[in-house]
Amino acid sequence: MGHDISGFNRAGEEIAYARFSMGNYNATILYEVLNAYDYYAGVSGSGNTSTFSVQQIEKALNNFKKIYIKGDSTLLESDYSNWDLKQILNFIQNCLETAQKEGSVRVYFG
Repeated sequence: MGHDISGFNRAGEEIAYARFSMGNYNATILYEVLNAYDYYAGVSGSGNTSTFSVQQIEKALNNFKKIYIKGDSTLLESDYSNWDLKQILNFIQNCLETAQKEGSVRVYFG
């Protein structure tokens, strides 16, 4: 069990991936910033997929930066203990890149 969250482009190719063990509370950060608690099933994701617009992913990125980075981008570069935050940031950035190219991105919450 655990949270395996993947982002996909329109061709069905995986463009983003985040993995959290079932006891890792940091998984809720990604659900929170994506406003996707409906897909949170406790020890794993619900197994469902949702499509996010460019605006939704931009909002997720802005909220993540505001809440967790607090304007200090060097925080993620300098502190190994923030590995989950780096993983979440990379996930959102990869989803945003795809959404900007294609208009949306599909996310699977497993």
